[in-house]
Amino acid sequence: MSLFSKKKEEKREATSCCCCGGAQYTSASASTCCGEPVDGVCCIKVLGSGCKACHQLYDNTVKAVEGMGIEVEYVTDLQKIMEYGAMSMPALVINEKLVSAGKTLKPAEISELIENFVKN
Repeated sequence: MSLFSKKKEEKREATSCCCCGGAQYTSASASTCCGEPVDGVCCIKVLGSGCKACHQLYDNTVKAVEGMGIEVEYVTDLQKIMEYGAMSMPALVINEKLVSAGKTLKPAEISELIENFVKN
């Protein structure tokens, strides 16, 4: 039986976010932020199941980062969503850190979260 758990351990590998440098444990299938950092932010992800609220958060996030040069990724894979620890959707991830869950934020609120994230 230990053979099976050993495979699970091999799949988990330490990766580091390109912009924040913090080691994070993700499975081999999960992506890490890979874009060039723009004002300290290299990746923004919207986690959701594909419902109306999730799409609205994605659209609002795209509007909030318009002109910044930051790409927004929409993640619907439940396994990847669980790796971030999001217990309710939609959720917003900045630089591989969960910053909001269960709320459909407005573009102004998202911009404020990004600014606060950069300051800290």
